[in-house]
Amino acid sequence: MNKEWSELNKTMQAQIKKRDTYETGIGTLFNLRSQLMHTLVSFKEELRIADFNYIPFINVDGYHNKTIAYSIWHIFRIEDIVAHTLINEDEQVFFAGDYQERINSPIITTGNELVKQQIADFSMQHNLEELYTYIIEVRKSTEKMLKQLSYDELKRKISEKTKGYLESMNVVSNNENAIWLIDYWCNKDVRGLIQMPFSRHWIMHIEACLRIKNKIHS
Repeated sequence: MNKEWSELNKTMQAQIKKRDTYETGIGTLFNLRSQLMHTLVSFKEELRIADFNYIPFINVDGYHNKTIAYSIWHIFRIEDIVAHTLINEDEQVFFAGDYQERINSPIITTGNELVKQQIADFSMQHNLEELYTYIIEVRKSTEKMLKQLSYDELKRKISEKTKGYLESMNVVSNNENAIWLIDYWCNKDVRGLIQMPFSRHWIMHIEACLRIKNKIHS
């Protein structure tokens, strides 16, 4: 793991556990996310469109057995679902902005159900410009929510009603590779969600993207 990203993540997790350092911790999280987003934007500047669909590690285990386009989709569909449906209980950016049509995506899910060539085929369908517009809007909306989130709200658990609504939306596939996500998220409190989909999840998948990028340039 990138040492600076790892240290920022570790610092943030410690800070948001204490009331008197909570706001500082949110600032640390924003710093981490800013660095990670800078890396994602650099891909757009440095790679060809075809590179986003390249899947050089198709038969290995690990987060790098995807494409860069898929990884970007996956990071931000999860964040959008968790931030809006589970925490804020409002409309996802994806639906409010009609991004399925704009990105030209055949799915509305996180993509966990896709494997190997399915991932490559899925990636090739994306309108990359619109995908980037989507991720920037999701990041902005999540950080607006986090600025308004009080320390006392961190212990809030996801209600059964909200969990049932999430299940009814079909934004998580019933496939065994995906359905576990619902229990995984809904068994966490708000602090736990901040510590995974909004931070560590970004790091894991963006580091995997860097491995793919390095393979492209090797």
